[in-house]
Amino acid sequence: MKLIKKIAAIMLSVMMVLGMASVVSAEEGGAAAAGTITINKAAKGETYKIYRILDLESYSGNNFAYKVRTYESSSTYNWSTFIKDTDIANNYVKIDNNYVTWIGEETAERKTNFIKKALEYAHPSDTSTSKIEADATEVANGETVKFENLSLGYYLIESSTGTLCALDTTHKDISIDEKNNIPSVEKKVKKADGTWGDNNTASIGDKVEFKTTITVQPGARRYVLHDKMDEGLTFDINSVQVKLKKNDGTTENAVEDSAFEVKSSELENPNPCTFHVEFTQAFCNTLKANDQIIVTYSATLNEKAVIAGEGNKNETWLKYGDSSTTTHSTTTTKTFELPVFKYTMKNSTEKALEGAIFTLSKKTDGTDPINLVKTSEENVKEETYRLAKTGESGTVTSVTTTDSGKFKIQGLDAGTYYLTETQQPAGYNKLSAPITVVIAEKGTITVGSETVDEVKVQNNTGTILPTTGGNGTSLIYFLGAVLALVSGVVLITKQRMKNS
Repeated sequence: MKLIKKIAAIMLSVMMVLGMASVVSAEEGGAAAAGTITINKAAKGETYKIYRILDLESYSGNNFAYKVRTYESSSTYNWSTFIKDTDIANNYVKIDNNYVTWIGEETAERKTNFIKKALEYAHPSDTSTSKIEADATEVANGETVKFENLSLGYYLIESSTGTLCALDTTHKDISIDEKNNIPSVEKKVKKADGTWGDNNTASIGDKVEFKTTITVQPGARRYVLHDKMDEGLTFDINSVQVKLKKNDGTTENAVEDSAFEVKSSELENPNPCTFHVEFTQAFCNTLKANDQIIVTYSATLNEKAVIAGEGNKNETWLKYGDSSTTTHSTTTTKTFELPVFKYTMKNSTEKALEGAIFTLSKKTDGTDPINLVKTSEENVKEETYRLAKTGESGTVTSVTTTDSGKFKIQGLDAGTYYLTETQQPAGYNKLSAPITVVIAEKGTITVGSETVDEVKVQNNTGTILPTTGGNGTSLIYFLGAVLALVSGVVLITKQRMKNS
């Protein structure tokens, strides 16, 4: 019979002996009583199955007589065939006249290996061949699962969560605790310095890189990694890469594409996500406790990004077993805005200036201005622009102030920027150099040594003369008249001297 490599190391498995209410000998007809198996700390919603591998013919105290399980059917695919398999008979059990005893020391490792082989046998890889039918199946509605009226014997217990547990017992009524060793996920996002953290900053149009690490627990089963992105992040399905780091090493090795499938449509419900990565059971069967599956992928921060505030979230979780999930792990990507106010001082009051033209650059001299897209409606006093995406049409590189003197540029990464006035309003002096603006990772804006809510850009008039009447103007007019009178007197005097 073809064995699957599909469910190895996957299940809560218990081999147990069910005792009898009273001493029964083989000569007296064997074990006639019924037993129970109670599983505590069960995972709600998960499925538990039990298989009787051996029959308990009789026992007295701590002495047990097990026999190869008999079947009414003549089918060759049953536990009798499994027990008599050459590998099992040579390495794990001894069969003498159909009585079965354990070979050698009953170590935890040997029991675990036996369990894996039994589970592989119970779940053949050939889907056209029926599995061995479980003796009983229960779904956990709470924290306790109970199997009753069981024939006494040597049992294998299977859990859809994939956790493993071994149990030795001599009692007919058995109570065990599931070892809820659950897998875990950790989500990280790449920061500007190349390190991985819980948050980062980015500009609209930037590629944002993510890394999710799954820490495996014994019996990995039905692993599906779910990832949900806010609408401000555009997922790149072609960016997904999967690597495996074994618990006894530091090297990350690429996982074959055939071991997983990435899907961004026809996703599982509930808990809809942006995409999921489903791992084959054949791959899960190769995993051991504390192995790490490392999944990397990227997304682009788009025009729907949340500006400042709570930022743009990306959360991930792992579904395993029938319905169990890990806790969610979340990263945050933030992007910011730069408010600008163009003004002059008039009578000790800030007066907005219309007609000033600005560019924003990452270069100290203000060259190579950043491409922008206008997002505000026409005739809105405070205009809004955002960083343009690569290849986007309708972009501009400059902003002209309206009569409000205000505008803002959104979708900026943390960093240093240079705001340049390329054209001043008529009658005003142009700024002599770009203004250095620093946006911190927390979103604070600094101009020079001052932290500000908006970048204020002041212009002065291009003349020293007052623009309205007053004492100053009268004085200038008087001086002009005196100069004209003196000039006339000098001219007349020269003319008379010439005539003489």
